[in-house]
Amino acid sequence: MDSFNEKVTALLEDMRAALQGHGGDLELVAIEGKTVQLRLRGACGTCPHAIATLKDYIEATLREQIDPEIVVERAL
Repeated sequence: MDSFNEKVTALLEDMRAALQGHGGDLELVAIEGKTVQLRLRGACGTCPHAIATLKDYIEATLREQIDPEIVVERAL
């Protein structure tokens, strides 16, 4: 695994605690280039705000801390 993937994976692991605190979780499905595919689990998987969680929390954090070109997509 390269440094980019390691950074993304580590940061996602840190963010899982916040999601778990709300009864949810995330699963990393794939990293292809700068596209990160995630599956939301538990309460997050059925939450009407799931897209906001992906874009406004997860994608924004990854862009701020790792690379401004990262795109997060929801895997079903």
